[in-house]
Amino acid sequence: MTGNELRAKYIEFFKSKNHQEIKGKSLIPENDPTVLFTTAGMHPLVPYILGETHPAGKRLVNFQKCIRTGDIDAVGDPHHLTFFEMLGNWSLGDYFKDEAIRMSFEFLTSSEWLGISIDKLSVTVFDGDENAERDETSAGIWRELGIPEERIYFLPKEDNWWGPAGLTGPCGPDSEMFIDTGREACGPDCKPGCHCGKYFEVWNDVFMQYNKQADGSYKEMERRCVDTGMGIERTSAILQGKQSVYETESFVPLIKEVEKVATVAYGDSEEGDMSVRIITDHVKTSTMILGDEQGVTPSNLGQGYILRRLIRRALRHGRKLGIEGIFLGRIAAKVIEMYSGVYPLLEQKRDFILKELEAEEEKFLKTLQKGEHEFEKILPNLMKSSKRIIPGRLAFKLYDTYGFPIEITEELAAEHDFTVDREGFDTAFKKHQEMSKQGAEKTFKGGLADQSELTTALHTATHLLHKALRTVLGEHVMQKGSNITTDRLRFDFNHPDKLSDEEISRVEAIVNEQIERNLPVTMEIMNLEKAKAEGAIAFFADKYEEQVKVYSIGDFSKEVCGGPHVENTGGMGRFRIVKEQSSSAGVRRIRAVLEKN
Repeated sequence: MTGNELRAKYIEFFKSKNHQEIKGKSLIPENDPTVLFTTAGMHPLVPYILGETHPAGKRLVNFQKCIRTGDIDAVGDPHHLTFFEMLGNWSLGDYFKDEAIRMSFEFLTSSEWLGISIDKLSVTVFDGDENAERDETSAGIWRELGIPEERIYFLPKEDNWWGPAGLTGPCGPDSEMFIDTGREACGPDCKPGCHCGKYFEVWNDVFMQYNKQADGSYKEMERRCVDTGMGIERTSAILQGKQSVYETESFVPLIKEVEKVATVAYGDSEEGDMSVRIITDHVKTSTMILGDEQGVTPSNLGQGYILRRLIRRALRHGRKLGIEGIFLGRIAAKVIEMYSGVYPLLEQKRDFILKELEAEEEKFLKTLQKGEHEFEKILPNLMKSSKRIIPGRLAFKLYDTYGFPIEITEELAAEHDFTVDREGFDTAFKKHQEMSKQGAEKTFKGGLADQSELTTALHTATHLLHKALRTVLGEHVMQKGSNITTDRLRFDFNHPDKLSDEEISRVEAIVNEQIERNLPVTMEIMNLEKAKAEGAIAFFADKYEEQVKVYSIGDFSKEVCGGPHVENTGGMGRFRIVKEQSSSAGVRRIRAVLEKN
């Protein structure tokens, strides 16, 4: 049974049980800042689980695009994926454990549906803790259905409890279903949940009884709900008798595309096969993110950072397979071909997806070349030490100076039997981001207190404003202070007079012109004296180290700064000065915002 056939059968079965089919939602959660992506089918339904009335009724069924990156290092094993499709059926205050478990059993074992032998079925239930009782109810239902006692396992919260999707929200005990693959047990304690591959999880019935509070406590929900999840990729693999999701039609066509450009064939070595699997998973996920209703682009923040990391990790593994140059687009095109029947927006956004992938590839290939060159330069000295540890300061230098991701430094280190002093890296990173506070407001000091996309754009806007003020008022203008919050910038500068309306309009026009020009923002590390010689503005010389970052905004601005900044000015929004006033004797203060066009 293919994934497409499984999807169709699942929807058909639950519609026969009086469930209404609803559409899946975007990969980008709406109104939920606690997670970056939709991590489960229940995520978009949280308001209804909490009590809102769903327009389609109390019994629902759907399939949902999901992304989980917490297990990214496990991707490439038989069943871990970053992108997957989740089948789900829901009871919003209607049926509970009894009917949910009986429907699950029927769909799994009935010859009309999946036809899985009951002899291969094992289940787990919640063992109980201080917050919730042992789930004897679910265990009793499984016994009635014919699952023998020795194949019913009581497991703790880390195994049999689901949620909440974020820091707070609906959650509860679950009962999970596993198929015995027939592999030899890894030991006497081997049981469902073991990672040896003997037991393959196919379904999870979650019984939403609690609402986790901000203080960590659990409150009983007035209306009990059921949320179930079956992964299409995992289940279709077991139904096809495959040992891995990568052996199914969800991945085989993608693996063949990689083979066309790699110097090795799939199956030649486990290391090479792992790289192939990582590439196919990451490109599929990247394509889905770019092709989503609220598709984001690669960046250094939030969802954009995850997307960038996936693309760059795929490229890194491509190089390990001997692939040089641009290649992700051909794999993404195959993803679009495979999934556009289910997700038509992928085809509509084809050009956008391929363009963004190629742009990120070109950018990162340059970064890789620089970073790997520097890594190779420091390696001989490191090899002289018996500690086999790369100091955190060196890892941070690769990141800060060359834009080399710490994750790739760790991968390179592992290839040479080194580890990275991650704690030392984190310390250097935090030191780089330290902030000082003036009153209750957050200010810059070599970084941002809040590195959201808007605050990063506002930081770049201060450079544009600075240069515009010097252009309109004269080169006597010098920055005296800067402060940025999540919604505006404040900029202090020396000037003897109040700005006229005409001067304010001219400054705004100059800044907006540079934004519309979509100027690239680039950074170089150099000696402070050299920076000054090259015309970089540097008015806080006593605060700078000998080596400084110099940010250039196209041909318009060059300034010594700690960053961070956007990658180009396009898309920053429309710059508007909302207030101009005196700050102190001879110092003026501007407050400005970036408004969406």
